[in-house]
Amino acid sequence: MCLRKLALATIVAVTPSWASAWWSINRLEVFPVSEGVYEVVGRVGSAAWDYWCGAGDFAQRVMGVPAAGRIYIWRGIGPSVNRPGYKAVQFALSPPPGADTNTPLSLSVKAVGDNLARHTAVWYCYEGNGDDIIRRW
Repeated sequence: MCLRKLALATIVAVTPSWASAWWSINRLEVFPVSEGVYEVVGRVGSAAWDYWCGAGDFAQRVMGVPAAGRIYIWRGIGPSVNRPGYKAVQFALSPPPGADTNTPLSLSVKAVGDNLARHTAVWYCYEGNGDDIIRRW
């Protein structure tokens, strides 16, 4: 019995962090970073709408954010804290202190404080790019 517990503990300890990832509808990984902050990890070729789709999908299906709820960029695109070697964007449901939260005129994942309504972010999962269906499936 003790050997079984030790084996289980060993398996849990060596399980890679990707095993705890939540996968968005566009197949990007989403990880919690800290209280209220989550990270969407991109793949090669991921564009701004891909990150926003992942953030919106997570906010809708996991966090239960209402359609008009805002999603903010907490940290712009940069190295992932959960997947070394990958780029990621960190999002939150409230802006970082001192961030400019004026609604941007273009879609970006660079400026801290940029924000979208949850329903708009999810829209990018379906309508963000003309070749969505071909590219995703």
